[in-house]
Amino acid sequence: MSTPEASGNTAAASSHSSAVMQPSPSNGKLGIMIPGMGAVATTLIAGVEAVRRGFAKPIGSLTQMATIRLGKRTDNNTPRIKDFVPLAGLDDLVFTGWDIFGGNLYTAAKTAGVLERDHLEQMRPFLESIEPMPAAFDQHYVKRLTGTRIKTGRSKCDLAQQIRSDIQEFKQKTDRQVMIWCGSTEIFLQPTAVHQTLAAFEKGLTDDDPSIAPSQIYAYAALKEGIPFVNGAPNLTVDIPAMIELSKKMNAPICGKDFKTGQTFLKTVLAPAFKARMLGVSGWYSTNILGNRDGEVLDDPESFKTKEESKLGVLDILQPELYPDLYKDIYHKVKINYYPPRGDNKEGWDNIDIFGWLGYPMQLKIDFLCRDSILAAPLALDLVLFLDMAARTPSLRGLGIQEWLSFYFKAPQHAEGLYPEHDLFIQLMKLKNTLRHVMGEDLITHLGLEYYNE
Repeated sequence: MSTPEASGNTAAASSHSSAVMQPSPSNGKLGIMIPGMGAVATTLIAGVEAVRRGFAKPIGSLTQMATIRLGKRTDNNTPRIKDFVPLAGLDDLVFTGWDIFGGNLYTAAKTAGVLERDHLEQMRPFLESIEPMPAAFDQHYVKRLTGTRIKTGRSKCDLAQQIRSDIQEFKQKTDRQVMIWCGSTEIFLQPTAVHQTLAAFEKGLTDDDPSIAPSQIYAYAALKEGIPFVNGAPNLTVDIPAMIELSKKMNAPICGKDFKTGQTFLKTVLAPAFKARMLGVSGWYSTNILGNRDGEVLDDPESFKTKEESKLGVLDILQPELYPDLYKDIYHKVKINYYPPRGDNKEGWDNIDIFGWLGYPMQLKIDFLCRDSILAAPLALDLVLFLDMAARTPSLRGLGIQEWLSFYFKAPQHAEGLYPEHDLFIQLMKLKNTLRHVMGEDLITHLGLEYYNE
């Protein structure tokens, strides 16, 4: 039998152990490195500066605006997430990156056409102070773009070393770094032998293996430098065994892929609702029109194939293998149409054919007139802040894949043998419970029986 003193010592040891496992403090400057400084990146950076200067609120960002419940509902303890976990503050963010087009970020933001002139002019000096570095790029992987500021090298290994040199120089100006891919959608690639091990991948870099795309070169360079990497596009990038191996080896967390912004965001809300009510779905037709550079790139069938795979997978939420009477024969179609006059103001249109009691049919029609980069920018902000925190958290940094960040992606990366969790609300519960876990707080199950058993 333990004595009271022994019990007290155990509690103290447990408390100390919990404290040791918490994220270390966020001290100093956090450098955000962005391959592809176009519409999403410039909207993110201009938005952060606008918030820092008090011109705007960080709407759409969980890290800046959301709360998290701690303890019982009766405790009334719901701090802001940014006050609960040690995230980097916006004033500590420093930005750099690479792009295939010349000019500073003011010029890039004007070209992107997302922000209105008045907003842009307020941030003009700051945006003009950031000029992207020449990018590693190969038109074979993004056929609709022709770059003007491109790195040249003897091999893909040489390009990776050049990126690492850029990273090392930036490390001199910042205390920690995160890299987030905001570049274009590359052509559809399947994993090959070169992706299976780190040794095979490094040999492939030297041999200029065609299965190694530029996004993979950036990811490799970042992880070799111990820098966490976020994949915001549907490309085959860090979701390969070689990158997972490198991520674990370097304690540099990874996550992806493809920012969950407009149409797919709504699918991860509606599909769980249909399944929760056991309503059948016979067809889901989705089409988009957009006119920004993303639309131009996706006008190429090979790049569209990459995006299509990402967008189609989300209806796995419905689990047709478990509910064949409701979802086995669902017809799911996704189209993206390049329409230059629309610019960054995308229109996502859905026709959903559902059926209910006794098989009687019903329909939903949704027309989402959204601003793609406005939706993506706060996701990118949250991801870099959370991934930086993961890199400072003993229980997270060695895992490689950060599945708890699935909330932000169309095609969430997950451990081999698991199915991805697409349900937005399960994803949010997973995210918040992970934050509670690393801070030593009780997880929230929403069981609620304790309120009725007292």
